[in-house]
Amino acid sequence: MLETVMVPLDEIYVPIKRRRTLDASKVDALAMSILEEGQQTPIQVRRDKDRYVLVEGLHRLEAVRALGEETIPALVVRAQLH
Repeated sequence: MLETVMVPLDEIYVPIKRRRTLDASKVDALAMSILEEGQQTPIQVRRDKDRYVLVEGLHRLEAVRALGEETIPALVVRAQLH
């Protein structure tokens, strides 16, 4: 079973392909939701040497960043081989 850990935002790399899908209105809505109810679902990251790579949860990551947080709850998953 995967465990949720607190990951520093500055240790998370967001691949360029993922960044292109960012929608500012979704980030704003999620930030308001996180303020009111807390973050309900952790993001997913994978380890890559000395950093984490975002797998899922770009809008949650950016909403938490916009709120001025320094860490985010995350599930650390294994990279899948294709």
